[in-house]
Amino acid sequence: MSLITDVNVITISDENAASATRLVTAARPDTSATMANTTHANGTARNVTVTTTGTSDNAKTCTITGTDVFGDAMTEVITSTGSAETVAGAKLFLTVSAVECSAKYAANITVGSGSLCAQAVFGGRTRLKGFSITSGGTAGTISFINGTPESGSTLMKSRTIGTANTTVDRTIPQNGVMFASGLSVSYTLDNADMMTVFFA
Repeated sequence: MSLITDVNVITISDENAASATRLVTAARPDTSATMANTTHANGTARNVTVTTTGTSDNAKTCTITGTDVFGDAMTEVITSTGSAETVAGAKLFLTVSAVECSAKYAANITVGSGSLCAQAVFGGRTRLKGFSITSGGTAGTISFINGTPESGSTLMKSRTIGTANTTVDRTIPQNGVMFASGLSVSYTLDNADMMTVFFA
């Protein structure tokens, strides 16, 4: 007799290092920057970084336009400081279609992929049934979110132990945990090398 199940599975893996130049390579745009790429290296959502090399760019801004982890429109304004440094945004962009600068920068800037990561598991109402997480080299928290990382609620967390290739397996009893607004997963790079998520 064949097994009939309503359980689905998705595998998430993003071990690509943060890249300060992934989206915009060295340039001094005064309006729209020329995009080198519009997605992050492994197709997951990441936060966006703006790196300045000049020292008189205080309060200049880059408006990031793109989509969230479920593909819906999203923007974020990243404000530079007066120092030559990297400023990291907080929102996790699946795609970035445009970077608009408020004024011309004193020297070249780059726009890239940060180390905060997210992945959509399912965009509608679903139940989390279980997961298997392969730890990276750094201990950290994996968050299972009802909705997007920006506006949703974390309904469950799991922690990796920081020993690479060590696996944490969890089966959730009964009907699982309900995610009425869609299920996404967020984590920091190197906290997890791979995740397998079971949902129904």
